[in-house]
Amino acid sequence: MDVAEPGTVLPGSGHPPRSGALLGGSLDHLQAAALVVDSDDVVAAANGPARTLLRRSAEELTGQDAHDLLHRDSLGHRLPRTRCPLRETLRTGGTGHGGQEWFARGDGTLVQLSWLVAPYALPPGGAGALVLLYEQEQGKPDEDAGGSPTTLSELDRLALLADTTTQLTSTLDVEEALHRLAALTVPRLADWAVVDLLTERDEVRRALVVHHEDGVLVAREDLQGPMPPVLEESPMPLSRALRGAASSLAGSSTYQGPPDSGIAVEQRRLFAETGMHSAAIAPIRGLREVLGALTLGRSAPSRADFSTADLPLLEDLTRRTGLALDNARLYQRQRKVAETMQRHLLPQLPSVPGLQMAARYLPAPDASSVGGDWYDAFPLADGALALAIGDVVGHDLDAAAGMAQLRNMLRAFAWSRPESPGAIVSRLDDAVLHIAEVPMATMVLARLTRDGNGLWRLHWTNAGHPPPLLVTHDGQAQYLTDAHGMLLGTGLARPRPDAAVAVLPPRATLLLYTDGLVESPHHPIDEGLNRLRQHAASLARRPLDSFSDSLLERVRPTDNDDDVAVLALRTPEP
Repeated sequence: MDVAEPGTVLPGSGHPPRSGALLGGSLDHLQAAALVVDSDDVVAAANGPARTLLRRSAEELTGQDAHDLLHRDSLGHRLPRTRCPLRETLRTGGTGHGGQEWFARGDGTLVQLSWLVAPYALPPGGAGALVLLYEQEQGKPDEDAGGSPTTLSELDRLALLADTTTQLTSTLDVEEALHRLAALTVPRLADWAVVDLLTERDEVRRALVVHHEDGVLVAREDLQGPMPPVLEESPMPLSRALRGAASSLAGSSTYQGPPDSGIAVEQRRLFAETGMHSAAIAPIRGLREVLGALTLGRSAPSRADFSTADLPLLEDLTRRTGLALDNARLYQRQRKVAETMQRHLLPQLPSVPGLQMAARYLPAPDASSVGGDWYDAFPLADGALALAIGDVVGHDLDAAAGMAQLRNMLRAFAWSRPESPGAIVSRLDDAVLHIAEVPMATMVLARLTRDGNGLWRLHWTNAGHPPPLLVTHDGQAQYLTDAHGMLLGTGLARPRPDAAVAVLPPRATLLLYTDGLVESPHHPIDEGLNRLRQHAASLARRPLDSFSDSLLERVRPTDNDDDVAVLALRTPEP
């Protein structure tokens, strides 16, 4: 392969080449046309088939900007970079596939090529990409143009598997992964995609039945749902797949005989409802167990039946699907354990004569993390009531464990001495620095007492937390912004502000909350605070439980991935 020696500058480019010997050796075994480009989209190497296909020498390719040199529209004009899907894939460093795009040859002609891109390590330790180029086979329908191919070329097969890996490993949601799998296989391989999953109790659920209709995937929910149990002795294809046996083929006549199980009855119904004349069925295996089965079915008369030659590709797809589902299920189990632990760590609210209290905790809406939000309410040794809410920095099990540490230390400090909230939080801050596994945290600690005139007095301090909200029975709402100090864990030894006192009117509602209720990544926090104040005022006369639930429903931002804790208290009538 003709490449420049390492360390020299290629003519006309100003770019020093990568190691030509290493790159050339790594491409020589490829029969497909292959280019290697670096992170600047500059061609670092081109093998013989690529030079032949593009009708350019190694000197004409290496060191040149691949997009400027090669990519064109159908009229031969240079394609704008913003409209180039190939360049976008190269820029993001991922895996991608495209078809039927125009490239300029060295003799001035245009050629329509498909492409496959995958990450490629450049010596010594650089990042680049491998670009495979190939012509559409004569007489083969173009899938993007609405055709219905029944077989894939080797490069199309590699592209499908690369897309499957990328698509399925980028989500930890089982349902989303299944829909992505269906979109990858229908209509590219089949007209129908059916996924049956085994639950942790070995029950079978038909999780997905979709088909291609008018350019979109349509779910047949009437065919989805619980399935009969797997019969251990059944020789039928789906039962065997759900037991982990090898992939197999099925036709419209497979399930026409006397059924040997309830699954066979459901399969006969599936074939009748979908009109499938051919199906390929393969088990979906995880690392330790069978997770389910994938059925790809063809119903269009123009499509040939599946053959045993199609089964290796199906098994490659289900192997990748199994790993993705295994990861998603493991993540969801861990998350469920973390959420359960967090909910159990949150306390039961005490019963205080005359006062109503309500608390709510909501996990992150997109199931991406477990937070450290918490609340607490407990009686003190002198008869006062302590109210607290806080947020430990982080969104993982460490944050949930840190929340438990912080809450337990707070209870111990608050009970051991009759001190002001500021003094208690100062001691807690010192403990956070020296003995707790908590990086940083925010919190509000309040002390609620009733004086001789029957008035409820709130004495509080705020360590970097959103301010409490006080709502009167007639709908006046104001934030208690006094006594605001530094968050916990900063190491800045400053006296805690401790002089804030407010009298709570009769039938007033005090709301403590975490930032997940008001923060949005796309709007200033002041907008969230204003929205909370307005809705809280409008709900002032609702029963306290209804007040809390409606507030969460109306105020919590839909684009926030944080968890939320809320503690609400209402004073009695005079």
